[in-house]
Amino acid sequence: MTQQIKKQQWGETERTNWLAEQTIKRSYEEEVLCKIESIRNLFTVEQYGELSYQPGKYPLYVIKSTAWNDAIPNVLITGGVHGYETSGVQGALRFVSTEAENFAGKFNFIIAPCVSPWGYETINRWNANAVDPNRSFYEDSPAEESSNLMKLVASLDLDFVAHFDLHETTDTDNSVFRPALASRDGKELVEWEIPDGFYAVGDEENPADEFQKAIIESVEKVTHIAPADSEGKIIGAMTTQKGVINYATTSLGLCTGFTHSQYSTTTEVYPDSPKANDEICILAQVAAVTGGLNYILENN
Repeated sequence: MTQQIKKQQWGETERTNWLAEQTIKRSYEEEVLCKIESIRNLFTVEQYGELSYQPGKYPLYVIKSTAWNDAIPNVLITGGVHGYETSGVQGALRFVSTEAENFAGKFNFIIAPCVSPWGYETINRWNANAVDPNRSFYEDSPAEESSNLMKLVASLDLDFVAHFDLHETTDTDNSVFRPALASRDGKELVEWEIPDGFYAVGDEENPADEFQKAIIESVEKVTHIAPADSEGKIIGAMTTQKGVINYATTSLGLCTGFTHSQYSTTTEVYPDSPKANDEICILAQVAAVTGGLNYILENN
């Protein structure tokens, strides 16, 4: 469905006004940093930067396997690229606290659980400059959240067998974030049907269909999978199999696109479903990661 909206891009005044309307709704320190602190005895925790917005308030941390082994595959897990997607952050942290040790000696893990902490606190898809980090993973990125993560990964000089980027699709995508996007860019507002359930987004240049299938089958044990709409699509893209669509991840500047891993997926849970709750969404994220990891172990 397309709606007419003011066709004039935002200038500095509009961005300033938008930022002034944003408020802190939850605590990055209490909900994220304290949980990271609690696992320091099991994993290596390092600060890889901080946001320049309100210096000192938003440090960025990465969690690494302590018993690093150069002979085994490396896996990158990212959460909170869109800060408003709660289970992306909490799912990454839950994987660390409950499942990562089960894969010790099989994979080296690099985990950035909250890439966009200001977005987490204000429940925003954008950063404080009204820029979407998950469209900004490219050279000379306009989003420091994206730039900081890319610099971290480049400094490690590693090849990754897999990259899991943990996201959500929510009702606010249509009610808040897509209207704001249309207004910011001076374009028509295009809404799509919000899918009820989990789905995964692969890379159209390297779709890894069986890997995505394994993720869907693992998540299906925890929560329901989103059906395609009447046109066979999910969020405007044709499904390639049950619960899976593919995007041009690199050209769109998506987080999974910059690592060029053998296997990559963007997970999407639906927290607004009457069939789900916060805990189910977190468990679905963990199941997506474990399902993908088990597939890799069985097929490599």
